[in-house]
Amino acid sequence: MRVPSVFRLSVLNALLLLGAAALWPVAAVQAQEGGTLAKIKATGAITYGYRESSFGFSYLDASLKPVGYSIEICNRIVEAVKTELQLPAIDIKYQAVTSANRIPLVANGTVDIECGSTTNLVERQKQVAFSPDIFRYNVRMLVRADSGIRSIADLQGKTVVTTTGTTSFRLLREADKGRNLEVNNLGGKDHSDSFLLVESGRAQAFVLDDILLAGQIANARNPKDFVITGESLRTENQALMLRKDDPEFKALVDRVVGGMMKSGEMEKLYNKWFISPIPPKNININYPLNAETKEAFANPSSKGI
Repeated sequence: MRVPSVFRLSVLNALLLLGAAALWPVAAVQAQEGGTLAKIKATGAITYGYRESSFGFSYLDASLKPVGYSIEICNRIVEAVKTELQLPAIDIKYQAVTSANRIPLVANGTVDIECGSTTNLVERQKQVAFSPDIFRYNVRMLVRADSGIRSIADLQGKTVVTTTGTTSFRLLREADKGRNLEVNNLGGKDHSDSFLLVESGRAQAFVLDDILLAGQIANARNPKDFVITGESLRTENQALMLRKDDPEFKALVDRVVGGMMKSGEMEKLYNKWFISPIPPKNININYPLNAETKEAFANPSSKGI
């Protein structure tokens, strides 16, 4: 009996899916059993998690290549790994991540190190580990300059956008402290999407890390139309994210990041990405080194908040 071609294709597709499913956990198993350094040595490769629109930290340039402050720090870590493992080269692979999926992708071995803009929270340390803080900032809100919104109280009855997977809306609720603030919350899929909701008028405020808000304004068509305002909801700390229970790799990461801070290399890198023109539009985020980040550089810590 002749087997219908549709059936043959279905069987073939099923076999392909089964094969992919069988191979998928290999990276995670290698990472969990032998650690990240063992995985890199065995494969000759490392996978970065990167963000597509965390301007200054981790984003895509005109050729769609991931660039930024966090990416360059990860590159320094890879150079140290090459020396440690005596490898002539390491292939850097890239995996786009979002606020919603970044932690699972690090935890399951898909991503070896997240070179993005993630806050080191004690609650997140139950799932992943972090480098020493590479940046500290305040969570505030971005609004249109002519909106009249200047404080949390002014958000009453307004629509507020927060990027899905961030802590921003929770912080806004905690800051409300019984004032019964009534707002409509929208979730953007990434920071650029959240900003567009304000730019288009669908939301009146965008709550996020002030440095990331500054990056969105610097890249806007009309930067003067927007301001960062309001009370600080919390001072937070950004760090590189790596797998939990991998002391060998974490020790190397800590050594490299701490060494960059001690030598002054980290501050030079900061100046390159946050107070100088950056690709692809040669915009300047113009966010001078704040006191909180200076303290992070002077006393490296991955304690978390």
